Parts: sequence; structure tokens; C-alpha cells
Amino acid sequence: MVRPLWKPSQSRIERANVTRFIDAVNRRYDLKIRSFSQLYEWSTNEIADFWAAVWDFTGIISSRKYDNAVEDINVFPGTKWFPGAKLNFAENLLRYRDDQLALVFHGEDQKVATKTYIELNDEVTRVAQSLRQLGIGPSDIVVGYMPNLIETAVAMLATTSVGAIWASCGADLQPSAVLDRFGQIGPKVLFTADGYFYKGKTFSALANAEQVAKGVDALERVVVVSYAEKEPDISNIPQAEHYADFKASRGKADAGFEQVAFEHPVYVMFSSGTTGNPKCMVQSAGGVLINHLKELVLHTDLKREDRICYITSPSWMMWNWLISSLAVGATVILYDGNPLHPSWEAMWKLVQNERITILGVSANYILSLANSRATPGKSYDLSSLREISQTAAPLSPEGFEYVYKEIKKDLHFNSISGGTDINGCFAAGSPTLPVYSGQLQSPALGMKVKSYSETGDSVKDQQGELVCEAPSPSMPLYFWNDPDMTKYREAYFDYYKPMGKNVWRHGDYIKIDSRTGGITFFGRSDAVLKPSGVRIGTAEIYNVVQTIPEVADSLAIGQTWKGQQRVILFVKLASGEVLTEELKKKISLALREKASPRHVPALIVEAPDIPYTFSNKKVEIAVMNIIHGRPVTNRGALVNPESLDYFEKVRSDLEK
Repeated sequence: MVRPLWKPSQSRIERANVTRFIDAVNRRYDLKIRSFSQLYEWSTNEIADFWAAVWDFTGIISSRKYDNAVEDINVFPGTKWFPGAKLNFAENLLRYRDDQLALVFHGEDQKVATKTYIELNDEVTRVAQSLRQLGIGPSDIVVGYMPNLIETAVAMLATTSVGAIWASCGADLQPSAVLDRFGQIGPKVLFTADGYFYKGKTFSALANAEQVAKGVDALERVVVVSYAEKEPDISNIPQAEHYADFKASRGKADAGFEQVAFEHPVYVMFSSGTTGNPKCMVQSAGGVLINHLKELVLHTDLKREDRICYITSPSWMMWNWLISSLAVGATVILYDGNPLHPSWEAMWKLVQNERITILGVSANYILSLANSRATPGKSYDLSSLREISQTAAPLSPEGFEYVYKEIKKDLHFNSISGGTDINGCFAAGSPTLPVYSGQLQSPALGMKVKSYSETGDSVKDQQGELVCEAPSPSMPLYFWNDPDMTKYREAYFDYYKPMGKNVWRHGDYIKIDSRTGGITFFGRSDAVLKPSGVRIGTAEIYNVVQTIPEVADSLAIGQTWKGQQRVILFVKLASGEVLTEELKKKISLALREKASPRHVPALIVEAPDIPYTFSNKKVEIAVMNIIHGRPVTNRGALVNPESLDYFEKVRSDLEK
């Protein structure tokens, strides 16, 4: 039997929120659940009862109670959750109105700002009133192109207060990528900032904001937050107004939280754009709320007295997840900038000085610490820290062991995995379970997660596809501009349909350990790239590379290498061209300038041909499987299957 790296003490188990939840469930349904594994089995066998219990345990505020928890659990996709309920997303996040700190902001440039819960409520109310006076209501979309500022959270809360829909991108995303997203959904209001700080440098964002504002026809107002400058010149941005004027000129009024149905849209989240423009995934107010509360309260064990921080940006769903911590009444620490600037010590000074109790990081961040021989536990007072949450990419067993060796021995290391698609987790942790090296502790409660073979059989102790056999509330309502749900079904449900299985296939390779119940992740089985934990679509790379005349074609994959993911770009050169170091630099510079630094590949390699399907789609998945030593079973679907022979020849060289 594999030995755990950590086991919770009895007192920690007794104090855990999930322990109280088990007691509440036992009383409510006359059950005798004694363990987390038993709770999980019940939560996936009695799905409606489970989510009804979560609703009451987390105290969801609604002006009208639901008629029943789920209309028909067998309708998948298209399940109707909590019909009859009326609520407001922001009202649930702003339920506390006192002097406890709600938000604490730290910028890389050492700027600090705070908002108490009563101050946050007041500012959200003023911005919401301004949005109402612009005519913004439940059918409208408001977007943010912002750093991770307090104002970003305020803008989202004000938007959802009036029942409108929110979508966001981080300030470091290039305008073309932002327009690929916002251009599809037609927002009426854009919140942006004058600039941001990264690795000790100041970046102006005004020209980018101008380009986005001019590229979205539906925009009626652009609200600019002053962050990098005191009084930025916004005259070149159409219909622009300073944030300070926007929130102050309309005066104060009651928040008047717009009551909407449980399944009213709250967020548009964006896929990575692997095969073209990013998919726009519409998620429900009630679904996101109840799922976030389940994960924060039961899996993360978040309490009112906690201080929680996640290294994230508004481009990533972990930002949305983090802000939902307000619904628990915790203090949310926002950080914007490079977490490793000027050194690895930056975040650990923050943990020490802000007395952070829960810190969220990526696998790549932990590996960067290990490679730097960082010793946070020896160098800083981490007595407040009781949990590290880790996501974005699979973390190696060595990464798990580093955490317990160099950060803290008595610590709940809560490795989680899910996706933007569900704004949450398929696999997560529990403060009442042991932690095993390289394993996520459990499937998430209420998520009927299995590992399927290629033939659609449920397997354990071997690699398979992560599937979910039953619906959950935060799965997307629909994709934008997909009226017949064709793209939706293709994305998640069509893969196992020929085998008679109606399941959500997520695109992760996993292994479920029959002894521990834990789950090991082996990376994406689709073509999404996630260097440093940030989702990147291959189409965003191709759109830049195809402008370089020396390159005839290209293909990008993510390779698991030394415990993290690196991007390899294979290029088919134009006739007579040679892949020189100068050409490699030209490709890298173009990607850095036209996309982002994260789009720059670790390796650029020449390939004689690029594989295509008969429908003229590049076959990233087949190449990725070859590079990782996995079998390719769909060669017959390729126009040029012989092109794969090259990748098999170079696989061993790419492992060095």
C-alpha cells in the first residue's frame, strides 16, 4: 500500500465543514454516512438530494425557493436545475455587510488597496446604478479587459447585480485574441485599465483598449480604470469615461439585486480556440454559484475567518472561482503581476505578511520554486498557511514531495482539476482525506466521474479518458451562436456515442487508483496547450505563424516534460527555406508580439509534412499521442497517414 504524504489530524477532521455537512445530510435523510468516500457515493447516486442539501447548507439566498432540485436527471445535456427558483448571483456574494476586509489588493509594483465588505457593497451599488442608467439589464453583456484589480471584481459584481452577463480577459492578452472573444458576443460596456505591471516593467494598455473598443460595434461605453498612471489620456478611446467619474456621477442608490431564474446566464467563459474562434460557453447564475460554494465550503474547507489568495488573472476561470469566496465571507487577497518577481520570495512574503491561510498556485509555479531550490518554510513564517490548492496542469510526484519537504509538513495539499467548461472541478480534495504523492484525493462531490477505455468501458488502475456520467449544475447552458446545440454535443458528448454511451468526455487522461480512490492526471487528450497553467489554443499560434512567408504550415502540441508542459512547434517550411536560428527567433518574436509570451514555443522543429483529416483539420491529438508514447488508432481518418512516421522517428530525441 502506498504511504500518504499527509494525514489530517482528528481535530482537523472534526472541525471541517464537510464533517458538519455529513451530519446535516444524515439528519435530513436518515442516513449513516461515516466517511468522505461514502458521502461521495451517495452524492452521485442521489444527485438531486445532494444538491438540495448543498443549497441549504451553504445558505443560498433566493427570493423564491425552487420547486424541485432537478426536473429530469436523465436529460443530458439539457438538464433543468432548481426550476422555479429566483435569485441574484451578486447578492449571494455580497451577503455580508460589515467591517471585515473583503478584498485586499497587492500589485507587483507594491501598490496596495483594500475594501471592507460594507465598502465593497457601497461601490458595487454605485457602479450598478451607473450601468442601470446606461440601460444595462438582464439581456446585456458587460466585459472586462483588466488586470486582477479590486475594480475588476467590482465591475463583475455590479454587472451581475443588474442581472447582466459578465465575461473577461486579462490585460496581458493581445487585442486580436480579445476581439476573437468579445467580438462574438457583442458587449455593450467594456471595463479596462490604462496599464499593468509585469516583471518590473510598466505596460501601457491604452492602445490595446482603443483597438478593442474600435473593433466591437455593439459597445456603448468604455470605462477606464487608472492603475499605471494617475490621469491617463483616454481621448483616443471611443465613448470612454474614467472609472472614478463613472461610479461617482450617478450618485448612490439601493443595490436592487435583479432576481433571475436559476438558469439565467451569468458568465460567458471562453474555450482556448483550438480549431478556430474560441467557443463562448454560457453558464448559469445558480449553477456557478452552487458549484463554487460546494467546492469552496466542502472541498477547500473555506470559512469566514480565512484569507484566501490564488495566483490567477481574469483570463482564467480560477479568477471567477476565487471571487466567489466572498459568498463565504472570507477575505480575498488579489495579486497582479509575476509571482516570481523579483524573486521566488514574492508570494511567501505575501503569505507571511497577510497571514494567508489558503494559497492557490499552478503546477508550473511549484516546479519553478523547486528548480530555484527555494525554501519557503525555512525563510518565512508560514504558521497561518493550512492549505495549498494546486491546479492548471498535472503535478509530478516530486512536486508533491517538494511541497511537504520545503514548504510545510502539516498542510492540506489540495490538488484539483476541472475546467473552464464547468467553472469548477471534476476532481478535488478533502481536508478529511490523506494526500498521496501525485494523486488528486477524490472525484468532486456530485460529479459521477469515471475513467473510460477507448471502447467505453469503465476502468481503474490504467490510463483512460475522464468522463462524467451524469449532469451537474455548472455545465454550460449552451454555446453562443449554437442554437441547435450541435457544437455543444460535438465538444463533449459525441466521442462515446458510437459505443452507446451518453457521457460528458472532458479530454483528460487519468488513472483512478482502486486502493486509494485518488486520481492521477496525465495531461490533456485534446489539443489545448497549457504552458504555465494558461490555456492556449493552437489556432492562436497558427494565426501568427501563417503570416511568416518562410513557413508553409505548422502544428503545435503540448509535451509533458520534466513534470510540466512545454509547447513544441513543428514547422513545414516553404520550398527552398532552411530552419535557421534566425528564423526560429523571427517566429518566436512574432508570437510574443502578436499573441503573448506564453504562446512562444519551447522548441521549434522542422517536419516534412503536417497530418490532416479528410475534413481538412490538423491532427494535433495524434501527434501528441505519438510524442507521449501512446497508440494512434485513427490513422485511417487521415488524408496523409504516412506523415505520422516522422513524429515516431523523432519521439526519443524529444524526450531528452
